[in-house]
Amino acid sequence: MNIQNDQPWFQSSLGQYLIEHEYCYFDQVVANIFGYNAVQIGWSQFNFLRLNRAPFHFTVGLEDGTSIRAGAGFLPLQSNSMDLVILPHTLEFNPNPHQILREVHRILIPGGHIVISGFNPMSLWGVCHYLKSTRREFPWNGHFISLARLKDWLKLLDFEMAGGRLGCYVPPFKQEKWRRRFHFMEAAGDRWWPISGGVYFLHAIKYIHGMRVIKPDWKNCLDGKRKMVPVAQKIKKFPAEEQSTRKCD
Repeated sequence: MNIQNDQPWFQSSLGQYLIEHEYCYFDQVVANIFGYNAVQIGWSQFNFLRLNRAPFHFTVGLEDGTSIRAGAGFLPLQSNSMDLVILPHTLEFNPNPHQILREVHRILIPGGHIVISGFNPMSLWGVCHYLKSTRREFPWNGHFISLARLKDWLKLLDFEMAGGRLGCYVPPFKQEKWRRRFHFMEAAGDRWWPISGGVYFLHAIKYIHGMRVIKPDWKNCLDGKRKMVPVAQKIKKFPAEEQSTRKCD
């Protein structure tokens, strides 16, 4: 799906409300992820890597202005080459989200990070996906994926959850005045209905079974040196003791 054709929706007040929450989460998370290569797949018109300190940033997509013009299901990137991959609503607007996750797993280095955002079908935003009057409009025409299902997919690919959050608790009213009236839901959402946020964010890390970091065993090394000291002293004293014994004879 060409997201660029839906640019007018992003320019609406509701679209700006969503993008503001997206920037808030991505800025906070990617700023603390280090490495050399970071890539954003989808929604390239928004720079969600702007606060990441990796020296090389890339965007992949079919829209104009991307660094690499390619589909998300077959990434022209080397295996084990990326330290960070972000997927802003990429999975729900692609017919094969499993393939995208497999490709992300392939290009990430062991210990690499993946950050995903998606619309929560178990929310007031998700209701618009099922309404006949709106389900053909962007973004309600996407294939919304539940948070629990996405976590299962990531676990099958040996990703380990590192964090996440839900946001956009205000109903998706098109008019800003109505969203202001329900703004109290934003502040109370995390406490009273945490699973009902309109948008979810997931942060996971790629792990490989059978791999572990081997650290130096400094304690045993020091203990070994302590035990060797008296032995070395005895060896040094032995020739002197032997000479004194011969003199006595």
